[in-house]
Amino acid sequence: MSRSALRAMLSSYGKRFPKELDRVEQFIDFVDRNVDCFERSLAEGHITGSAFVCNQQGDATLLTHHRKLDIWVQPGGHADGCQDILKVASDEATEETGFQSLKLVGDDPFDIDIHFIPARKGESAHFHYDVRFLFQCEEDEAFTVSEESHDLAWVKLAELENVSQEWSLRRMRDKALRALGSK
Repeated sequence: MSRSALRAMLSSYGKRFPKELDRVEQFIDFVDRNVDCFERSLAEGHITGSAFVCNQQGDATLLTHHRKLDIWVQPGGHADGCQDILKVASDEATEETGFQSLKLVGDDPFDIDIHFIPARKGESAHFHYDVRFLFQCEEDEAFTVSEESHDLAWVKLAELENVSQEWSLRRMRDKALRALGSK
């Protein structure tokens, strides 16, 4: 996927989710201004890919307690130059969970987000321009906690607010419930 393909994907996303058009336009502007938007070395920010992983019943998601950020989030990570953002999301989910049974739900991103990453040792503050895909897996498959995480846990979608106040997680939860037909 090239920058132009990502731009087309974002435009299509904006048509499916017109209430998110401001975010879509900010994302497209970032891609248009930065030839190196897929590179982690871009100080302003960079493209990342994430996977919102749900169980087969569609009533729980697997979250990772991120080691550096110290919050519960979906698996995901940096593109590091890879322009195939779906591959980035899938690879990161497999790497961070150990799951081999991940199945993509739909071909298009089901969420996008732009979020601030605070400065840390050796890294200035920047933004992640995150493209998110919905996956399902077998809940009984054993997961593996990677060194990027403190822990992994299945969280019932109905109880997500007990674990995280991240607005984008709640937005993805609501979209997943609609996409998977869960209650």
